[in-house]
Amino acid sequence: MPELPEVETVRRGLIPAMEGVRIARVTAHRGDLRFPLQKDFAARLAGHVITGLGRRAKYLLADLDSGDVLLMHLGMSGSFRVMQGDNGKIPGVFHHPRSENRTHDHVVFEMGNGAVISFNDPRRFGYMKIVPRADLEGEPFLRALGPEPLGNAFDAAMLAQACAGKKTSLKAALLDQRVVAGLGNIYVCEALFRAHLSPKRQASTLATKSGAPTDHAVRLVAAIRAVLNAAIEAGGSSLRDHRQTSGELGYFQHSFQVYDREGEPCRTRGCRGTVKRFTQNGRSTFWCPSCQK
Repeated sequence: MPELPEVETVRRGLIPAMEGVRIARVTAHRGDLRFPLQKDFAARLAGHVITGLGRRAKYLLADLDSGDVLLMHLGMSGSFRVMQGDNGKIPGVFHHPRSENRTHDHVVFEMGNGAVISFNDPRRFGYMKIVPRADLEGEPFLRALGPEPLGNAFDAAMLAQACAGKKTSLKAALLDQRVVAGLGNIYVCEALFRAHLSPKRQASTLATKSGAPTDHAVRLVAAIRAVLNAAIEAGGSSLRDHRQTSGELGYFQHSFQVYDREGEPCRTRGCRGTVKRFTQNGRSTFWCPSCQK
């Protein structure tokens, strides 16, 4: 599933084609994605201007001049393709050819500036929903989300408070979207490695008995911010389905320090350990047992 950096990369790629532009027409080629689309889905979007394109965790939020917000989630395999001009070519250099199978173009936005933006989702785990802006805070998909890891409010004290008393593993806590929003398997592995913390460590060790943040929490918050910013700068990580909206593959995967590097030497200076993989909560966890404690 695309994680925060991939979704942020998609958001930035869509802005030139969508932000400040009127939606001329919306075509839904099927009535459902992961969940059924609202019956008046296309009618509530057509003719309105997208005044802003934001992100909350792994969700894209398109503000409309009608007072509604279009909530979009990429799911496991969802992506947007931006077509501009009569030739229909997608700018960008491809490492692997993009599929031309248009049967998975489930929702198509025709914009007033001539751009055609298609949401393609072979596995149909993505979804879209129109929510009145006034009701957004109570929206079930959003209301339980934790803080944004790149937001000003996210700090060691906040993370320690969220993990205080938790008997679960540190990795499981970080994957809990109620603790911190937008993190997934890849970037949790990378952040824990940078902070030299074991994914098996108990989450409660981020807080003292009084609830104050430990040094572990301080290091982990810094590592989370660093790895997410680096991934966004690199355009995200191209594993399986993710591409930037230009069609180019993200290249942060070439900077992985631990993820998908099983059997390779640890890259921590002075460490003679080897990257190991084990299954944790049904997902592959990559770590260095020698320097992650």
